[in-house]
Amino acid sequence: MDQSFMKERSVWPLVITMALPMVISMLVNSLYNIVDSYFVAKVSEDAIAAISLVFPLQNLANAVGIGFGVGINAAVAYYLGSGNRNAADRSAALGLILSAAHGLILAAACAACIEPFLKLFTNKESILTYGLEYFYTVIAFSPAFTLSMGFEKILQAVGKMKTTMFCMAIGAVANIILDPIFISGLGPIPAMGVFGAALATGIGQVLSLLSYIAVFFFANIPVKLRIGRAGEEKICKKLYLVGIPAALNLALPSFMITALNAILSNFSETYVLILGVYYKLQTFIYFTVSGIVQGIRPLVGYNLGAGLNDRIKKIFGVTLILGLAVMLIGTVLCLAIPNDLMGLFTDNPTTVSKGSTALRIISAGFILSAFSVVIGGMFEGLGMGIPSLIISLIRYVAIIPVAWLASLAFAADGVWNAFWITELISAVAACLLFYFMYLSKTTTARTLKT
Repeated sequence: MDQSFMKERSVWPLVITMALPMVISMLVNSLYNIVDSYFVAKVSEDAIAAISLVFPLQNLANAVGIGFGVGINAAVAYYLGSGNRNAADRSAALGLILSAAHGLILAAACAACIEPFLKLFTNKESILTYGLEYFYTVIAFSPAFTLSMGFEKILQAVGKMKTTMFCMAIGAVANIILDPIFISGLGPIPAMGVFGAALATGIGQVLSLLSYIAVFFFANIPVKLRIGRAGEEKICKKLYLVGIPAALNLALPSFMITALNAILSNFSETYVLILGVYYKLQTFIYFTVSGIVQGIRPLVGYNLGAGLNDRIKKIFGVTLILGLAVMLIGTVLCLAIPNDLMGLFTDNPTTVSKGSTALRIISAGFILSAFSVVIGGMFEGLGMGIPSLIISLIRYVAIIPVAWLASLAFAADGVWNAFWITELISAVAACLLFYFMYLSKTTTARTLKT
């Protein structure tokens, strides 16, 4: 398979072609998240509160798998762009071995931490029971998830976006179908409540992994699995230089949500539930932009390896326009129908009212966040994990003191306002970092060359 189209095809149709399958995949996954929470909410408000509380630790485990996969993607795409097929093959093989190891370690570590973690936020027995029942089941499938992310990012690195869309959709659709059956029961299948939701998630992840394996070994993939006799430490270093910051980028929301839950729980457990619901709803918006970024990440890495910086700048411009458009749509929806969105998860009028206020306030930062998300993805594609991590630290760590200070004056509404304030700061920082660490340097280099 020839990847030269990544450096030859017109930028607009190329970005659309690469991004659209990933956007569809991410939207299907978003739909799963919504459906999962919708049916869990039918069990009880305690059940959905429990899922909200375990989300940070669950997201932490997912972040390691996806983040390290980004490192695999960047390495494979870069080596293919520079014409070093041997290094690309070895990057893929090492990446998969390490991904499986990460999954096993995560499953053991998170299972040991979940009970004391939950007790930090609630003593209510029903919430603890629901949370443990759900989390132990989900985390048992962690090795399957991290390994599937490794295969996914390799396939994306070679431009197989439609293939990854298909494999991802298999798992997500299976989740959507199995959720109501396992949660509420059907025919001979008993109602399993939150355990059923977790089991459906795990089965979906296994099905996606099996489909990735089948494609990788039976389709015409230009990357093979090969371990070299020397120099593997250099490849491992490249994988982790991008993979660790990318994983931290994705894990930081877990840290942020945990801290915000602690602040909000001082006012009412209702606000903890609202924050959890918001993070389910915002996946529709942010997963869409994430899909676009996933689509262009291999393009950036490939063109970097080929030395085509002007083309990278064009890819950035197109991606930013698309990201801004998606965030504008999300803002309009949250301002226009917040009651309907919150009503998907609860029929408690007080929760709906307070949740609607939260959505309106938080959505003020959506458009600003497009700059941070797109630029962070560009840095990862360029193999520059540290500046991407700095952007995420501003978005997900700086918000905590802002939220705490604002909550002293405005209670829970202060926490919601902290979102857009932090997005403004991170957007400015992202633009400055991208200019000084990439745009100005490439402009200077081109001037000197001419």
